[in-house]
Amino acid sequence: MSTSTTPDRRPPGQTFGDVVAVTGSIGAERAAELERIAGEGGVVLLVPEPGDECGARLAGARVEATLPRAEWFVTLADRAENVRLDGEVPVISALRTLDIVDPNTVAAATTSVRFLHQPTMAVRTVGRGRIVTSGIADLDALHAHPTLGTFLRRLVRTSFAANQQTDLGVGVVGYGPFGGMGYLHGLAATETDGLALVAAADSAPERLHAATQDFPELHLHPSAKALAADDAVDIAIIATPPVHHAELALELLRAGKHVVVEKPMCLKTDDADLLVRTAAEVDRTITVHQSRRWDTDWLAIRRIIGRGDLGDVFNIETFVGGFEHPCRAWHSEDTISGGAVYDWGSHHVDWIIQHYGTAPAKVLCTAHTRVWHDTTNVDQLAVWMQWSDGREATFRQSDVCAIRRPKFHVEGTAGTLEGHYEPVRQDTITPGRGFQAAVSHHAERPVDLRVARYDGDHGLIESTIPPAPHPGWGFHRNLADHLLLGEPLAVPAEQSRDVVAVLEAAHRSGANGGELIEL
Repeated sequence: MSTSTTPDRRPPGQTFGDVVAVTGSIGAERAAELERIAGEGGVVLLVPEPGDECGARLAGARVEATLPRAEWFVTLADRAENVRLDGEVPVISALRTLDIVDPNTVAAATTSVRFLHQPTMAVRTVGRGRIVTSGIADLDALHAHPTLGTFLRRLVRTSFAANQQTDLGVGVVGYGPFGGMGYLHGLAATETDGLALVAAADSAPERLHAATQDFPELHLHPSAKALAADDAVDIAIIATPPVHHAELALELLRAGKHVVVEKPMCLKTDDADLLVRTAAEVDRTITVHQSRRWDTDWLAIRRIIGRGDLGDVFNIETFVGGFEHPCRAWHSEDTISGGAVYDWGSHHVDWIIQHYGTAPAKVLCTAHTRVWHDTTNVDQLAVWMQWSDGREATFRQSDVCAIRRPKFHVEGTAGTLEGHYEPVRQDTITPGRGFQAAVSHHAERPVDLRVARYDGDHGLIESTIPPAPHPGWGFHRNLADHLLLGEPLAVPAEQSRDVVAVLEAAHRSGANGGELIEL
C-alpha cells in the first residue's frame, strides 16, 4: 500500500488546510514522526488500513470492518464542529468502521450498518494537536461533500470554536421595490441561522413603506449614512445601482460594518482595489453577492468538471439574451449601470474566472447597436478572454438574437458539455377568463446538461445530467459561517476585483471597436 504524507494542496474552497494527509499502512518510525507533529500543534488526517497496528496506535482506533463502495449515511456527533450542518447525510465511498481503543480518542461521526451505529470518523488529542481519522476512504468525496467536507475542515482546525454571540444584524441599503433585492436579502437573513434582518435604507419613502410591509420590525433609515450609524447593523448589504457601489461601500466599511455589495462590485478596477485595501485596514469583511455561483445548473457543471468527465477544460462559452426590447429602467443606462457588459456579464465572467482560477491575460469585446436606439446600452456584445496558457472563454449577451445560443458550451480534452435554454411558461384556464399564459425570464430556469465523451471503441457516448439539488441560501450561509466560525469566504473580494477588471476592459474594448486589451 502507498503512503502519502505531503500537506494537502487542493484548490481554495476544497482544502483541509495545511494538514499532513496519510493514506496506506505506516511503519513505527513514521508513526512516531506523525505523533510528534501532532504533539507540537499540528494535525494529521489519517485513513487507516486494516491490520495496521502502527496506524491503529496513532489513531487510537483500529479498523473493525472494511465495507464496499456504496451509499452510506453518516451521522455527525454532538460537537461544536457540527453547528449549522445537517446531522445526517449520505456519501458514496468505501467505508471502514472503527473500534476506538484509546481513551483520548472520541467518535466524531458514526454510520448505521444494519441498524447498528459504528464510528467512522474519530479525533485523538495529542499534546497541542490532533489526529483525525476517517473511515470514509474516498478523500476526494469528502473534499467535495458540502456537509462532510465542511465538518472535516472544522475537525482539522485545532482552534475551532463556534461564536455564540446573538445573530448578526443585517441592513439593506437600497431596499428597492416589492420582490426586489431588498426582499431577497430579507428572506435570506431571516431563514439563515446566525443572521437577522434589522434595518433598511432607501431614499424613496414608498420603498421604505414596502419594507415594513415585508418585515414589520425593521429600523428604517432615509440614507446609507443613517444606517451606518445604527449600532444594530453588523452587515450592510448594498443593493443600489452599480454607479453608487464604491462610494457607499467605502462609507460603510469606515463606519465599522461588514459589507456585501450586489454585483458588480463596482465599475472601476481602481475602486475595487481601494475597497479591498480599506477592508483590510479596518479589519472588516467585504464580499460580493455572486448569487449565481449557487445556480443549480452551474453547480452541476462544477461537479462534472471536478470529477474529470470533460478532461482538461480549455474553452468555455456562455450566452444570455434573445430578441426583445431591452429593459427601459436604469439597467439600460450606462452612466448608472456601467454598460451592458456589467449586468449579466458580472455573473458569467465570475463563473468563468471561478473555474479557471485567475483573471485572463487578454480581453477583446465586439459590440453592436443596430436595432434599439432609445437606450445607451449596446444591442449585442461578445467578450473573448484568453489565458496565458492558451485556454479561452467567450461570454455573449444579446437583445437581437432571435434563436438563442446555448447557455453553456464547455469543451475539454475528454468531452464536451452543452446546456440550452427552455421557455418558462405557466398555462392556466381561469373561469370567466379562459386560457391564460404567464411567461417568466428564460434565464431563471436551470438547464439540463448534455455531456458527450469520446470513447475510442464506441465513438461518442452521450448522457444527460439534471441540475444539482438546490443549495438553499448558500451565499448567506457562507457569510454567517465566515463571520461567526472563521471559515473561508465563498466569494473572496479579490476574485470580484478580477471580474471588475475584465468588465472594465471589455467595456473599453467594445467602445474602441474591438481593441485587444492585456490585463
